[in-house]
Amino acid sequence: MSSNIIDITTELVHPILEEKNLELVDIDYVKEGKNWFLRVYIDKEGGIDIVECGEVSERLSEKLDEADPIKEAYFLEVSSPGVEKPLKTMEDLKKNIGKNVFVKLYEKIDGEKAFEGILQNVENDKLFIEYKIKTRKKIVEIPYEKVAKARLAVMF
Repeated sequence: MSSNIIDITTELVHPILEEKNLELVDIDYVKEGKNWFLRVYIDKEGGIDIVECGEVSERLSEKLDEADPIKEAYFLEVSSPGVEKPLKTMEDLKKNIGKNVFVKLYEKIDGEKAFEGILQNVENDKLFIEYKIKTRKKIVEIPYEKVAKARLAVMF
Protein backbone atom coordinates (compact mmCIF):
# COMPACT_ATOMS: atom_id res chain seq x y z
CA MET A 1 0.00 0.00 0.00
CA SER A 2 2.69 2.48 1.08
CA SER A 3 4.88 1.78 -1.99
CA ASN A 4 1.85 2.26 -4.26
CA ILE A 5 1.22 5.70 -2.71
CA ILE A 6 4.90 6.58 -3.19
CA ASP A 7 4.77 5.45 -6.85
CA ILE A 8 1.63 7.49 -7.56
CA THR A 9 3.05 10.54 -5.78
CA THR A 10 6.28 10.20 -7.79
CA GLU A 11 4.28 10.16 -11.04
CA LEU A 12 2.23 13.19 -10.00
CA VAL A 13 5.14 15.32 -8.73
CA HIS A 14 7.59 14.70 -11.62
CA PRO A 15 5.98 17.06 -14.18
CA ILE A 16 5.72 19.81 -11.53
CA LEU A 17 9.42 19.44 -10.63
CA GLU A 18 10.57 19.26 -14.26
CA GLU A 19 8.75 22.50 -15.05
CA LYS A 20 10.55 24.22 -12.16
CA ASN A 21 13.97 22.54 -12.75
CA LEU A 22 13.84 20.85 -9.36
CA GLU A 23 14.87 17.31 -8.46
CA LEU A 24 13.04 14.71 -6.42
CA VAL A 25 15.26 13.47 -3.60
CA ASP A 26 12.91 11.16 -1.70
CA ILE A 27 9.30 10.43 -0.73
CA ASP A 28 8.17 8.92 2.59
CA TYR A 29 4.70 7.87 3.65
CA VAL A 30 4.79 7.17 7.38
CA LYS A 31 2.53 6.98 10.42
CA GLU A 32 3.67 8.94 13.47
CA GLY A 33 1.37 8.53 16.43
CA LYS A 34 -2.19 8.76 15.11
CA ASN A 35 -1.23 10.80 12.05
CA TRP A 36 -0.08 9.86 8.55
CA PHE A 37 2.52 12.01 6.76
CA LEU A 38 3.35 12.14 3.06
CA ARG A 39 6.76 13.79 2.91
CA VAL A 40 8.25 14.88 -0.40
CA TYR A 41 11.88 16.03 -0.37
CA ILE A 42 13.01 18.21 -3.27
CA ASP A 43 16.19 20.07 -4.10
CA LYS A 44 18.18 21.87 -6.78
CA GLU A 45 21.77 22.98 -7.29
CA GLY A 46 22.43 25.74 -4.76
CA GLY A 47 19.53 24.72 -2.52
CA ILE A 48 15.81 25.34 -2.39
CA ASP A 49 13.70 27.94 -0.60
CA ILE A 50 10.40 27.91 1.25
CA VAL A 51 8.55 29.63 -1.62
CA GLU A 52 9.49 26.83 -4.04
CA CYS A 53 8.44 24.20 -1.48
CA GLY A 54 5.11 25.99 -1.03
CA GLU A 55 4.44 26.17 -4.79
CA VAL A 56 5.20 22.46 -5.27
CA SER A 57 3.08 21.57 -2.21
CA GLU A 58 0.09 23.52 -3.52
CA ARG A 59 0.23 22.00 -7.03
CA LEU A 60 0.92 18.48 -5.75
CA SER A 61 -1.95 18.75 -3.27
CA GLU A 62 -4.35 19.55 -6.14
CA LYS A 63 -3.08 16.55 -8.15
CA LEU A 64 -3.37 14.23 -5.14
CA ASP A 65 -6.95 15.43 -4.52
CA GLU A 66 -7.81 14.60 -8.16
CA ALA A 67 -6.14 11.16 -8.15
CA ASP A 68 -7.23 10.41 -4.56
CA PRO A 69 -4.72 7.55 -3.92
CA ILE A 70 -4.79 7.96 -0.11
CA LYS A 71 -7.98 7.02 1.70
CA GLU A 72 -7.00 8.02 5.26
CA ALA A 73 -6.41 11.60 6.41
CA TYR A 74 -2.77 12.68 6.05
CA PHE A 75 -0.49 15.70 6.16
CA LEU A 76 1.47 16.64 3.02
CA GLU A 77 4.92 18.11 3.69
CA VAL A 78 7.20 19.32 0.90
CA SER A 79 10.67 20.33 2.02
CA SER A 80 14.40 20.29 1.40
CA PRO A 81 16.29 17.18 2.48
CA GLY A 82 18.59 19.42 4.53
CA VAL A 83 22.33 19.20 4.88
CA GLU A 84 22.34 15.43 5.42
CA LYS A 85 20.68 14.69 2.09
CA PRO A 86 20.22 10.99 1.28
CA LEU A 87 22.23 9.69 -1.67
CA LYS A 88 19.90 7.16 -3.29
CA THR A 89 21.63 6.31 -6.58
CA MET A 90 25.09 5.86 -8.10
CA GLU A 91 24.44 9.15 -9.93
CA ASP A 92 23.80 10.93 -6.59
CA LEU A 93 27.07 9.54 -5.26
CA LYS A 94 29.04 10.60 -8.36
CA LYS A 95 27.68 14.16 -8.00
CA ASN A 96 29.05 14.28 -4.45
CA ILE A 97 32.65 13.13 -4.92
CA GLY A 98 34.88 15.20 -2.64
CA LYS A 99 32.17 15.67 -0.01
CA ASN A 100 31.83 14.15 3.45
CA VAL A 101 29.48 11.14 3.42
CA PHE A 102 28.10 8.58 5.85
CA VAL A 103 27.55 5.08 4.46
CA LYS A 104 25.81 2.22 6.28
CA LEU A 105 26.39 -1.31 4.98
CA TYR A 106 24.42 -4.56 4.79
CA GLU A 107 27.52 -6.48 5.88
CA LYS A 108 30.85 -5.63 7.48
CA ILE A 109 33.97 -4.53 5.63
CA ASP A 110 37.21 -4.41 7.67
CA GLY A 111 35.11 -5.23 10.75
CA GLU A 112 32.88 -2.14 10.31
CA LYS A 113 29.28 -1.74 9.19
CA ALA A 114 29.39 2.06 8.74
CA PHE A 115 31.94 4.56 7.43
CA GLU A 116 32.09 8.33 7.48
CA GLY A 117 34.65 10.21 5.44
CA ILE A 118 35.42 11.94 2.17
CA LEU A 119 34.01 10.24 -0.92
CA GLN A 120 37.13 10.01 -3.09
CA ASN A 121 35.70 8.25 -6.13
CA VAL A 122 32.87 6.17 -7.56
CA GLU A 123 33.76 3.73 -10.33
CA ASN A 124 33.05 0.16 -11.44
CA ASP A 125 30.13 -0.04 -8.97
CA LYS A 126 32.46 0.73 -6.04
CA LEU A 127 32.77 3.67 -3.65
CA PHE A 128 36.13 4.78 -2.32
CA ILE A 129 35.93 6.62 1.00
CA GLU A 130 38.86 8.16 2.85
CA TYR A 131 38.30 7.99 6.60
CA LYS A 132 40.38 8.49 9.74
CA ILE A 133 41.36 5.94 12.36
CA LYS A 134 42.83 8.00 15.20
CA THR A 135 45.52 9.99 13.34
CA ARG A 136 45.89 7.78 10.24
CA LYS A 137 43.91 8.14 7.03
CA LYS A 138 42.73 5.00 5.24
CA ILE A 139 40.73 4.38 2.08
CA VAL A 140 38.01 1.75 2.09
CA GLU A 141 36.64 0.22 -1.10
CA ILE A 142 32.91 -0.51 -0.82
CA PRO A 143 30.97 -2.51 -3.44
CA TYR A 144 27.76 -0.59 -4.21
CA GLU A 145 25.57 -3.66 -3.59
CA LYS A 146 26.71 -3.67 0.07
CA VAL A 147 25.42 -0.10 0.64
CA ALA A 148 22.24 -0.08 2.74
CA LYS A 149 22.06 3.73 3.07
CA ALA A 150 24.22 6.67 2.09
CA ARG A 151 23.87 10.37 2.89
CA LEU A 152 25.85 13.56 3.06
CA ALA A 153 27.32 14.13 6.51
CA VAL A 154 28.04 17.37 8.33
CA MET A 155 31.66 17.80 9.47
CA PHE A 156 32.27 19.49 12.81
